[in-house]
Amino acid sequence: MTAPHYPTIAECIGNTPLVRLQRIRVPNNNTLLCKLEGNNPAGSVKDRPALSMIELAELRGDIHPGDVLIEATSGNTGIALAMAAAIKGYPLKLIMPANMSQERKSAMSAYGAELIEVSKEQGMEGARDLALRMQSEGVGKVLDQFSNQDNPEAHYRSTGPELWRQTAGQITHFVSSMGTTGTIMGVSRFLKEQNPDVKIVGLQPAEGAAIPGIRRWPEAYLPTIFEAARVDQVLDITQTEAEQMMRRLAQEEGIFAGVSSGGSVAGALRLAEQVENATIVCIICDRGDRYLSTGVFDPR
Repeated sequence: MTAPHYPTIAECIGNTPLVRLQRIRVPNNNTLLCKLEGNNPAGSVKDRPALSMIELAELRGDIHPGDVLIEATSGNTGIALAMAAAIKGYPLKLIMPANMSQERKSAMSAYGAELIEVSKEQGMEGARDLALRMQSEGVGKVLDQFSNQDNPEAHYRSTGPELWRQTAGQITHFVSSMGTTGTIMGVSRFLKEQNPDVKIVGLQPAEGAAIPGIRRWPEAYLPTIFEAARVDQVLDITQTEAEQMMRRLAQEEGIFAGVSSGGSVAGALRLAEQVENATIVCIICDRGDRYLSTGVFDPR
């Protein structure tokens, strides 16, 4: 008898379910499929690039045992990096805006990361500036998800191939919220190589919306991994439609996800009004339990 293979926690990253909606109506004979990235061990799509950035940096000799790692994060990358750093044995300093949810902060600390906060007004731009300043002062090494090609590479090697396999090559549209843009860049590259006709749709917050995990970046802070040519269409998502769809997903589909995931489905349904007989895939990037303290799930 062959001895069983017992995986490590790192081996459990990826190969997440792709599920169809059952009760929310999808128009025009379209199929809408949701990639449940909250099923990753640390609870989000960011598990993929977090481990990838550390492992590939090790292979290149950019980091070594005992090095202190630094990263600016709005939440999910920080949690995922805290898990990956714990797996690999690296000290980790995470810098994030103070107005992020308490669940996110507590999860980072639970994995052993040191949390450094900047003000809500400084935001992610201020967090990124502080991370680079700490690196220049010799405190540690910044992985920099915003300019690190290992971020989209993780999705090129895992998320994209999974979607192609799970849809048997029938995917016609891919919809993803855009934060660092690593997910949409890596998946777009892979899917376009398989079928150039696959349409890639990115989501950004409408003016005035504050949706955790997705951004409308000032030009000076636009992630350098972003290539506009890899995105066919960009949709603006309002705060209201993202939060309403997030609550509908939980109450009508049993999919407990965060605000940007609600925006992702809302954008996919808006797209479904414009096309017919399409197979539309959207990313459910994390779980809803890390937003409970914000009140977004409270009865309306």
